[in-house]
Amino acid sequence: MDLLLDVNIVLDICALREGFSASAAEAVEKCGLSGGRVWLYSGSVQTYDYNLRRELRRTYLNKGMNLSNSQCAGLSKAALSEFAKDKHWLAALAGEGHVFAAEDPEDEQLVRALQRFEEGTIKILTRDAAFIEKCADAITPEEYLQAGPQPKAMDFIDLKSQQNIIRPQLERSIHRVLHHGQYIMGREIRELEEKLSAYVGVKHAITCASGTDALLIALMALDIGPGDEVITVPYTWISTAEVISLLRAKPVFVDILPDTFNMDPEKFEAAITPRTRAIMPVGIYGQCADMTRINAIAEKHGLSVIEDAAQCFGATHHGTKSCGLSLIGCTSFFPSKPLGCYGDGGAIFAEDDTLAEKMRQIRVHGQKVKHQHPLVGINGRLDTLQAAILLEKLEVFPQECEHRWRTGKRYDELLADTPGIRTPFIAEGNDSVYAQYTILTQERDKLLSSLQAVGIPAVAYYTVPLHLQGAFARLNYKNGDFPVAEKIAAECLSLPMSPYLSKVDQERAAEAMVEALRI
Repeated sequence: MDLLLDVNIVLDICALREGFSASAAEAVEKCGLSGGRVWLYSGSVQTYDYNLRRELRRTYLNKGMNLSNSQCAGLSKAALSEFAKDKHWLAALAGEGHVFAAEDPEDEQLVRALQRFEEGTIKILTRDAAFIEKCADAITPEEYLQAGPQPKAMDFIDLKSQQNIIRPQLERSIHRVLHHGQYIMGREIRELEEKLSAYVGVKHAITCASGTDALLIALMALDIGPGDEVITVPYTWISTAEVISLLRAKPVFVDILPDTFNMDPEKFEAAITPRTRAIMPVGIYGQCADMTRINAIAEKHGLSVIEDAAQCFGATHHGTKSCGLSLIGCTSFFPSKPLGCYGDGGAIFAEDDTLAEKMRQIRVHGQKVKHQHPLVGINGRLDTLQAAILLEKLEVFPQECEHRWRTGKRYDELLADTPGIRTPFIAEGNDSVYAQYTILTQERDKLLSSLQAVGIPAVAYYTVPLHLQGAFARLNYKNGDFPVAEKIAAECLSLPMSPYLSKVDQERAAEAMVEALRI
């Protein structure tokens, strides 16, 4: 449960008001220890300062000391700066400004601000009896302290912690877009593309509306169509094979390696036919496929390679970043991905100028200049608002990749030698951004239910491989055709994972797993 502090609570704590400061400070501390966030309303900054100066002057007068205005101002600024340094700031929005008709405009602002939060997730902490009477979500420090413990629920993917860290930057960037009004192909798009290409180390980055569109545009740029075959894997999200079918080409599945869960290069070479036009390996769960071997085989047979790096963006293979490992690299910015926006989004990477220009045209209905369409394309543009969000997230992304790696290694240590599970294998020359931390266990259903029973979220991904999905029934694959993919699909289980997953939560998850397997 989060807390939004009324002005009187801030004054109680900062001015050390006798009879009130202890309970207020204890309530704020309890909120933080239980995993809640303590919010200050930015529209109240002047009110905090003005009233704290008056309170400090009164306090010192009672002690026989008459402070000057500058002394009061200095003490107020110091106290508020110290108090606010670990709090979260809630921006004042336009709709919270026109409150002059309210009986108490200051209270009305807080009530309106509360409407941004999901019901039941936040309370206003106050000592104002009249406010409490009219607002069901207002509570006194004493009432809050008397309430039972409210431990923080563990998130499968923690997006809130990241947002807490960069919230001011996000709000600034979003508001900049709202003010300039270039919602489609605004200047943030070009800025993001320049920074993405520099990050990956390739000449061109082309943003688009989703990871699915990234793959589709890449295939269209290679003129993949009816009668063509594109080799990929059955153990992945449906987009990888879906886009091949959308172009009336044929997805040809090959089995995966039992250690990395990525494409088996030997199986890939055996599946090549005169109709094969391209190969689409996937970097599953955070590490790249064996792109060195795949590229060598593709070059020998004259095939184009499209890297599906939706889950491994930020990872490296022998020192080269994902999306820079093949003719075309594609990624997704879906919110749960290592680098995610707050909606759908994606990007395509290429070194070749001609190919990049073609993909840019396809992204905007095949348009080269306004009203001229030499190609058939799609409406695949990334929204400017999403680009603004990604620009801020990209600033912290390198550090987050390091945190992901350390978090994955910590899981390895916690689960080492645990009977009944196999922890992730990272191939030599690879690192991983651990889009998911995925174990194998023959006791998956038992383990999944045991974890969920104690509040630890876990997910089994891709439990029905693509070759057994109805969407691809026309390909006439059957159960047993890809035994490794089918085994992984039956035994995989992904644990909570994010750059901000605490050691305490990891230990809790590991202990619960060990206990469940012991029973």
